[in-house]
Amino acid sequence: MNYLNHELNDHNKRDVSKVITKLMFSLVVLGLTFASCSKDDTVAQEEQNEDISEVRLSSEIDKAASVVGDLIIDAYEGQELSDSNRLAEDQLRNGLPDCVTITVVAQQGFREVTVDFGTAGCVVNGHVFKGQIVFSYTRNPDAQHVLITYDLVDFFFDAKNIIGSKTLLKEWSNDDGNPQFTHTLEMTVIWPNGTQASREGLKIREWVEGFGSGVFSDNVFEVTGNWSTTFINGNTHSYQVITPLRREMICDYVVSGSVDVERTNFGGTFDYGNGNCDNQATFTFNNGTEIEVILN
Repeated sequence: MNYLNHELNDHNKRDVSKVITKLMFSLVVLGLTFASCSKDDTVAQEEQNEDISEVRLSSEIDKAASVVGDLIIDAYEGQELSDSNRLAEDQLRNGLPDCVTITVVAQQGFREVTVDFGTAGCVVNGHVFKGQIVFSYTRNPDAQHVLITYDLVDFFFDAKNIIGSKTLLKEWSNDDGNPQFTHTLEMTVIWPNGTQASREGLKIREWVEGFGSGVFSDNVFEVTGNWSTTFINGNTHSYQVITPLRREMICDYVVSGSVDVERTNFGGTFDYGNGNCDNQATFTFNNGTEIEVILN
């Protein structure tokens, strides 16, 4: 009997050992599976964060392009008022501080305007500018449009180096009877940390409020168009305005409108809101996931 009990005990021990071995194997496999899933989730999250980071940086390029356009339009309109009405210089500067120097080379039917912010840094509307914007155009009182060609010379906007040379086409009246500027974009932005991106495309700025008042702060533009942004790492984003972007000069941010964003491995809609002047925006991925974006 003792011998039989001994054999049974050995048999039971072997069965328990097998069960424990199988259990341990299952736990290892399960652990590896969870680790793999966790790793995949982490990678996916990191890729999403990178995507949103680039979308946010691209919105900074939007802002830089808008600022350049604003300054050129402001200086151009001021110069045209000067030529037409001989206004005093302080009326033409539209509130620009004394650290900004405006120089005009005037010839028969031709103007070259240099807006110089200096090399030490000049604060305008809460932003720090350095360098020059140089633009030129040919005046023709009978023409319904004028082509403005500009160059950015050692130009910095809030420590970002903006490099570009392109055109703005002003039409006195579009189909809705409003002035319109077509901005051909070709610029490169270099951030202080070395991040770099290039922008190409077309922005159409319809002047919907404030034109003709001589006061730039009451102006409102609606922006449409399409463009692409290519980062130094090779990632390329394509943008198409879905709802016109409303740009009010009294606000530092786009107050409303939306843009379709497409990249190789993701896509979605960047939305600036419904009219409030704030730095809040949202990005909605094509799968419906929505996240908040804080604009710089």
